[in-house]
Amino acid sequence: MVRTTPLRQARPLLALAAAALLAACAGRAPAPDQPIAEGLEGPVVGQRWNLLLVGTSERLAMPETPWFEVSRDGRLVGSDGCNAMRGRVRLGDNRRIEVSELSTTRRGCPQLEDAARVSGMLEGAYRYLIDHDRLVFFGPDQRVLGGWREAN
Repeated sequence: MVRTTPLRQARPLLALAAAALLAACAGRAPAPDQPIAEGLEGPVVGQRWNLLLVGTSERLAMPETPWFEVSRDGRLVGSDGCNAMRGRVRLGDNRRIEVSELSTTRRGCPQLEDAARVSGMLEGAYRYLIDHDRLVFFGPDQRVLGGWREAN
C-alpha cells in the first residue's frame, strides 16, 4: 500500500494555482506599444507645456525650451531641453498624476544636470494644479517641484 501525504496531494494544485497566477499577471501588463489609458481627459491632456520654473523660482538656460505633451492615450512626449523624452501618464482623482516609464535619448549637451532635473521633476510629480495658463507640479510631500506654461 502506497501512502500519499497531504503535501504530495497538494503539489499538483499548487502548480496549477501558480500557473494561473502567472498567466493573470502576464495578461495585465501593457505591451510597450500599447496605451496605458484610453480616453484620458483633463486640462493637462492635449496641450503642450513649456518649462517655466524649477522649484518656485529658478529659471534654466537650456539649448531648447523643455516641454511635454500628454495625449489622450496616456503617452507623454517632449524634451528635457537636451534630449527627447517619452513616457506614460496616469491621472487620478484630486489632481493626482503619475509619470512612469520616462526615457530620454542620450544626446550630450553642456546642461545635462539641468536636463536631469527636468525629467526628475516629471518623474517625481504626485499632484498638479492649473491656474489659468500655468501648470504646477507638487511632490508627495506637497513641495513645489516646478511650473510649466501653456504654449500658444
